Amino acid sequence: LAGKPLHNIICAKLIFLLWCTAGNGYIEGKELENFFKELETARRGAAGVDPTHAAFKEKMKEFMANFDKNADGRIEMSELAQILPTEENFLLCFREFVGSSAEFMAAWRRYDTDRSGYIESNELEGFLSDLLKKANRNYDAKKLNDYTQTILRMFDLNGDGKLGLSEMARLLPIEENFLLKFQGIRLTVKEFDSLFTLYDKDGNGYIDEQELEALLKDLCDKNKMVMNRLVDYKKSIMALSDGGKLYRTELEIVLCRDSTL
Repeated sequence: LAGKPLHNIICAKLIFLLWCTAGNGYIEGKELENFFKELETARRGAAGVDPTHAAFKEKMKEFMANFDKNADGRIEMSELAQILPTEENFLLCFREFVGSSAEFMAAWRRYDTDRSGYIESNELEGFLSDLLKKANRNYDAKKLNDYTQTILRMFDLNGDGKLGLSEMARLLPIEENFLLKFQGIRLTVKEFDSLFTLYDKDGNGYIDEQELEALLKDLCDKNKMVMNRLVDYKKSIMALSDGGKLYRTELEIVLCRDSTL
């Protein structure tokens, strides 16, 4: 991309959404070839791009060697972010201070101040302000507002002006995004209410860590899902709890289909 960089993170997100048609959080196979073809077209023009030519394949191989950091043959959002200008690269800044799903969930709880299950623009602004301070980035009120609107445009996929948990979790690396693991078993409100009532045996309105572990294990067994990191996922979800008490609202934003995209 020498001489013709992507100028901001919105461009990267739009490109990522355009080619990541499978919705699995990364680009691979034909998506990856189309993605690289578009990048080469931006550099050389349509006439200079022939996916069957050896030079094209060599350039694509070189691109993957530079940006496919985990060498899995596919590109995820965090890897794509490497081509963005440092000043505008929110993703790398975010990853520096929120490196795990448990830290992400703790941050979510801290900045979702009204416990709505969403990060509204004013809450997001507070989050970005703290993030920029930790990264020693200089900013003024206008730039902070611009950054806030950029993040909303980038991750607010349903355009409601706020970020749901599943939307903001796209900031996480794929291996840390436990929400992706539960995509196939999202519950309706009715299903969730029945499940929560079943495991809240004493009817006190919350479940503890042991009850959550039993709930997740049974949910995975019922849906024939292998969860090698169940302990980590449990820890991440418990980061939403209040002193070890996981209330209905907190668990709902993780498991209930109606609370996500």
